[in-house]
Amino acid sequence: MMSLIERLKEDVRYHEGLKSCINCGICTSICPAASCSEYDPRRMMDLVQKANEQQLQEVLSGEEIWMCGECMSCKTRCPRQNVPGLVIMALRSLSQDSGLFMRSHRGRQQLVIKRTVGDNILKFGYCIYPKEVSPDLHPEHGKIWEWWFKHSEEVYTLFDHEYLKAGPGIFKLLPEETIDELKAIFRITGATSRFDLIEKLMESSSGNPMSNCSDNEMS
Repeated sequence: MMSLIERLKEDVRYHEGLKSCINCGICTSICPAASCSEYDPRRMMDLVQKANEQQLQEVLSGEEIWMCGECMSCKTRCPRQNVPGLVIMALRSLSQDSGLFMRSHRGRQQLVIKRTVGDNILKFGYCIYPKEVSPDLHPEHGKIWEWWFKHSEEVYTLFDHEYLKAGPGIFKLLPEETIDELKAIFRITGATSRFDLIEKLMESSSGNPMSNCSDNEMS
């Protein structure tokens, strides 16, 4: 069986993101996530370069790799053309594929992301679709959104729109062949298999998989 280090080094994002890091810390100084959380891209790059199997397992099982916002500010300032954001992508993928994401709160939130953003893309072709943003799941939108969600069909009759209709415009109803193409892309690239793995692991961990993704863990 391949070690975690060996599996990580098979990811093209590892090779594209880690060229010649000198651990100067400029990535951390420019990183928005580092300014408001415990995330430290410099520390992540240092750990990956050490190639310590035990340390890598701890990182893949922890919270920090899920704090990166993938804004790629790190890429714009690195004097050696490293891209910590790409390395984080590779670490996240390995955490999911190895099942180690199950050991952290933010890791288990992958189920929520899969069942919202992921499933929305495959159903509608959009990451976010208004009728899927229910007040029960998104109470932070407040009373106005709650009212709109309840009366949306009535509201849409008051003006011309493309929502849930074929044709041009935002949130238009995409052709079935377009959705089929998206599903094919997910299948060929392995995204579908990863989605299935996340569901399987979460189901096996509890009778109610969503119980592992409580409101407290989402904060």
